[in-house]
Amino acid sequence: MADWPAGVGRQVLPSTDSTMAEGARQAPSLPGPTWICALEQTAARGRRGRAWANPPGNFAASLVLRPEGPPGHAALRSFVAALALRDALVAAGVPEGALALKWPNDVLLSGGKLAGILLESMGAGGRIDSLIIGIGVNLAAAPTPEQLEPGAVPPVSLKAETGIDVTPEDFLDLLAAAYDARELQFTTWGFAPIRTAWLAHAARLGETITARTARDETVGRFTDVDSDGQLVLETAKGPRRIAAADIFF
Repeated sequence: MADWPAGVGRQVLPSTDSTMAEGARQAPSLPGPTWICALEQTAARGRRGRAWANPPGNFAASLVLRPEGPPGHAALRSFVAALALRDALVAAGVPEGALALKWPNDVLLSGGKLAGILLESMGAGGRIDSLIIGIGVNLAAAPTPEQLEPGAVPPVSLKAETGIDVTPEDFLDLLAAAYDARELQFTTWGFAPIRTAWLAHAARLGETITARTARDETVGRFTDVDSDGQLVLETAKGPRRIAAADIFF
């Protein structure tokens, strides 16, 4: 397994409500960046407050950071986390060509959803005191169809799809090392190299996709992710930049 990054805390809990909630509770007292992994979550959640299925043997962890810079800069760490996830999966033995990154926060394996990322921040007055990056990976089992929202990308598990059997604790070691390397790249060189690497592995780049928000739906050709991390679609009315949406293929 990978060496644990220096200066980064490591917690593995037998059970908690959610690693995001645990991270929020601990954030004010943590001495530095810390990974909190749970072998069981009783109230896991994904984007927009949706429930997140977490069968036994799957990976659930949150990284608690105190990021510097403006709030928008902190939010770009969803791309940092996606690349780190991909790096960790490759280190675990997944063929590189089988993985793709789905904007804004999913990792796909052979076209199915393997992992998701969730960012939440805490602060006041335009300042971010703590950023929590939550990551869930279907290491052992995929959620059942009734646990999915309509139109969602079908989920897959690492074990069923590839035969690779890795424990959450061992995957945490791989992911922490991978994230540390990508975080250093981000803080040293900015978003540009992260954006270039992410686009090199983007799912459905150049194809027509649908972006849905609570208010509208946009259909267009996925051409880019801009310097702010926004999705760029070429539509019949010209380029459209989208800051947040659910994506459907």
